[in-house]
Amino acid sequence: MARRSSRRRPDVSDDRPGGGLDPLIGEPAGGVDPLARRSRAEAPPNRDPAPGDMLLDPEAIAEDEALFFGDDAWIRFRRPWGFWRRLLVLAGGLALVAGGAYWWGNSWLQRQLDPPGEPQGLFLVEIPSGAGVNGIARILANEGVVANATVARLWWRDAEDLQAGDYYFAENMSVDEARAVLEAGPIPPLGESITIPEGLWLSEIADRLTDSLPEFDPVELQAALSDGQIRSRFLPAGVTSLEGVLFPDTYRVDQRGESDERDLVRRMVEQFDTVATQLGYDEAPERIGLTPYQLLVAASIVEAEAARSVDRPKVARVIYNRLNEGMPLQMDATVLYAIGQRKSSLTLEDLDVDSPYNTRKFGGLPPTPIAAPGRESLTAAMNPEPGDWLYFVLVERDGTLFFTVDYDEFLVRAADARARGVF
Repeated sequence: MARRSSRRRPDVSDDRPGGGLDPLIGEPAGGVDPLARRSRAEAPPNRDPAPGDMLLDPEAIAEDEALFFGDDAWIRFRRPWGFWRRLLVLAGGLALVAGGAYWWGNSWLQRQLDPPGEPQGLFLVEIPSGAGVNGIARILANEGVVANATVARLWWRDAEDLQAGDYYFAENMSVDEARAVLEAGPIPPLGESITIPEGLWLSEIADRLTDSLPEFDPVELQAALSDGQIRSRFLPAGVTSLEGVLFPDTYRVDQRGESDERDLVRRMVEQFDTVATQLGYDEAPERIGLTPYQLLVAASIVEAEAARSVDRPKVARVIYNRLNEGMPLQMDATVLYAIGQRKSSLTLEDLDVDSPYNTRKFGGLPPTPIAAPGRESLTAAMNPEPGDWLYFVLVERDGTLFFTVDYDEFLVRAADARARGVF
């Protein structure tokens, strides 16, 4: 028969001092909240908390949590609000930066399209032929009409049928205002027009200007042509003559409200530089093996010797072939320039004239151009036609030239043309 255990359950209420104490806390039992008891037991003296005081002891809180939940059951849950707050701050910062960039960029674009202030002062601007939208935008930006050439070009990319000519613009115009002026078309020509054909000598150009424009002073015009104050960028140092760099074209006088010899000469030189640059003149001399000025001299000979477009590149090739062979050029056009006369045939006396321009007598190129070359002759000098020709002769009255590498064949063709009265 099993015996009941003789051990008695301890009577904590009788044996411990202060009977009736709670076995966990040591205070009278009776349903008092343990957290309240601990708060009373460990509360600091009765005073107002100072800044930085801890109102609750973290260790006490941890013990109470363990009391109710046990060490294994208690899990602290970290709230994710810090991560989201940081994300929101970052997103807000990026939004501010993007908004600021957009505001700045839009403000900048508006200033380029329509700069602050009103347009001021009308002045004449010449838009050259072939300028295109890019060239027009650049010209107007340089003149202060529009604020930004790139913005204007992009804004006008769909513009069509913009015409060359003279336009009245004002400084500080909006892009739309400038476009409206362009689309309205150029103003009617002012003053007189004068055409300078290809192939003229400098002296002939001067005579034509003074004959056509009686208000021009011949002395002032001659000074503008020779004193070196007006220069092409293709002229070497020390060369003051403008022979060869007055571009053959039609020019209007008084289109700027003035009658000025230097103004017209300057525009003719600027037109030469513009056209030569457009044709690729800067790269050609090295490819051909000449200096830029020598290339201009060759182009002037091509202009003087060839009447037909198809013959110009071949004449250029003959010039280069003869130079490479060490042969004198023997071009009649250079002799005519040397004697200062236009004639259909040369005498023995003409051929013997003692002048560095007489390529019948002296080797190499003449010291300066002998005519004003146009677009076709400049292009031919830069792009000679491949061939081994060394001779050419006029064989028809329409200007047709015959090219050959054989001297005897050249003599036969020359005799035939002379017999038929071609020259």
